[in-house]
Amino acid sequence: MRNFWANVIGNQLVWLCAVIGAGHGLRWPALLAAVAYIASQLAMSARPGVDLKVLLMAVLCGLVVDGIAGASGRVVYAAAWPAAAVAPVWILALWAAFAMTLTVSLQVLQRRVWLAAVLGLLAPLAYLSAARGWSSVSFPAPSWHGVALLAAGWAVALPLLAVCARHWQRTASPVTGNSNGAHA
Repeated sequence: MRNFWANVIGNQLVWLCAVIGAGHGLRWPALLAAVAYIASQLAMSARPGVDLKVLLMAVLCGLVVDGIAGASGRVVYAAAWPAAAVAPVWILALWAAFAMTLTVSLQVLQRRVWLAAVLGLLAPLAYLSAARGWSSVSFPAPSWHGVALLAAGWAVALPLLAVCARHWQRTASPVTGNSNGAHA
């Protein structure tokens, strides 16, 4: 098994780099942290192809969920693209890093899709923390509209990602000779 704690802590460090950097108008901290974290997770992965597929699907989900949220004007991102209709690169880096947790520390969501939907409803708590702690996100009044929009998007995206991860892991070729202790 890949190191559970390295997976959890690494993902949280990416989140901190992203929101603190964005709060200061910088995109590169998120990109640098995400690339380092993702590379480390892929190096420990028994099925890196599966992880890469989940990562690509997560980035697509981020483009839709955060793109719609930004385009609606209900959520305003610091360090954003010139067009609000495109999710900022630092948010997409977070989605990519988050994808690495779906085959390790959040693997349980693959078997409990209902739990993925419930956790998706709670995802805006991270956005609220980013807003209050580092001003990397803001919610124009009435702020609950932006929170609800993100909750709805995540409540659909997270179960979709969990189902995809489970399907791709089941259909992936078994890995032989993996000496690093990783498993799918």
